[in-house]
Amino acid sequence: MIGKKLAIDILNEATSTGADFAEIYYEDTLSKNISLENGRVEGVGSNVINGVGIRLLQNNRSVYGYTNDLTKKGLFKLVSSLKASFSSKRIVEPLANIKKIKVKNIHKVEIPLESVSNEEIISYLKNASSIISNYDKRISRVIAGLAITHNDVTIFNSEGKTWNTTRIYGRLALSSIAVDEGKIESRFDGPGTQAGWEFFTKTLNIEKLAKEHAEKLILMLEAKECPAGKYPVVIGNGWGGVIFHEACGHQLEATSVAKGLSVFSGMKGQMIANPIVSAYDDGSLSNEWGSNSLDDEGNIPQKNELIKDGVLTGYLVDNFNGRRMGEKGNGACRRQSYKFEPTSRMGNTYIANGKSTKEEIIKNTKLALYAVSFNGGSVNPSTGDFNFGCSEAYIVKDGKILEPVRGATLVGNAKDILKHIDMVGNDLAFGQGMCGASSGSIPVNVGQPTIRVDEIVVGGRGGSIDEF
Repeated sequence: MIGKKLAIDILNEATSTGADFAEIYYEDTLSKNISLENGRVEGVGSNVINGVGIRLLQNNRSVYGYTNDLTKKGLFKLVSSLKASFSSKRIVEPLANIKKIKVKNIHKVEIPLESVSNEEIISYLKNASSIISNYDKRISRVIAGLAITHNDVTIFNSEGKTWNTTRIYGRLALSSIAVDEGKIESRFDGPGTQAGWEFFTKTLNIEKLAKEHAEKLILMLEAKECPAGKYPVVIGNGWGGVIFHEACGHQLEATSVAKGLSVFSGMKGQMIANPIVSAYDDGSLSNEWGSNSLDDEGNIPQKNELIKDGVLTGYLVDNFNGRRMGEKGNGACRRQSYKFEPTSRMGNTYIANGKSTKEEIIKNTKLALYAVSFNGGSVNPSTGDFNFGCSEAYIVKDGKILEPVRGATLVGNAKDILKHIDMVGNDLAFGQGMCGASSGSIPVNVGQPTIRVDEIVVGGRGGSIDEF
């Protein structure tokens, strides 16, 4: 741990050659992971991360370095290296004191995850694994795991402020493979939380989740190939929001917007979506996977409006990129660990509820693909072009959900897809995942209600949709 006096000395040294801002990020993280393969315990491991990252800013320039040598000598060696990037005289007053800012913990926990024994967790995972394995003999591999991360962070900066916050994450992972006559199908479910053990034993019905996991795995294994073409697609709630997250959300982060590298740079106030579409990023939701009581610059996360009635109204902004944009940080600055320089990132990003029910959307759809969830994809941030593979999809015909199809891929553009959303449901849900970008891999929620896109390119090997 770094004391207040040492922090003051480091910050004053850091600003001695012209930096207008300096920041110390101290992290102490303990991670535990328990995993089973086909019902057998494969690993019970833990990992400790402890270190410091130091950032210096001068106007629109930034230098960053990190170390796990927490001695005074080690920290001053890092500062000496960083401050050499600047060669002017001191322009900020030396610090004499640092004021501690209280941080309200937004998460409510009944049973701390750290208090749960390995034996209880293993029993829990064996139950889920057994349900999946016994469902069908074609299921050849089942991996069940639980990861717990306890993250303590303290931030000091040259404005004379310090904060500390604790983040505790828990995530279940169910990953299975089924094989049948040369066909291979895989499925992953990974619900996560910042609540306690009660989430896994009360909120989450593990028996139901495991059974649905197995059922859908076999359903997709037996499915026909998806038809190719350009036609409507209904995108399911929850994990369906990964398309908005990847294709649009990253383009609304100041990391790319401030440098003019986003397809949405300079478009605030312009109509970028159908007027029925509104979208937000809310990092202040209690117990949610992508929330924080404090961001990695000391700002309080908030509900940030991104799109309102089709109009681009805001971006996700960190303090540093906000300098270029003339905006203040809005609680969206995040990083994986002290080894990464922080920048603007999403937390809980979602398309807001509309007025239709899922049933109304399906009933008013003559012929389409119903994409329930996705298993990966790619996006070109400078153009907004994307492609996503569907892990679960069905054909909709004459207002009814019919047979499942496999191998579906959605191909489109971020700007285009927002304008082609013509129905928005009222069943908003979230899906938990890990998002990788310049500041590392971080927990995020993707979310949306059921939506319909009136036209998008669908890749597949099943002929024409008109044949269904």
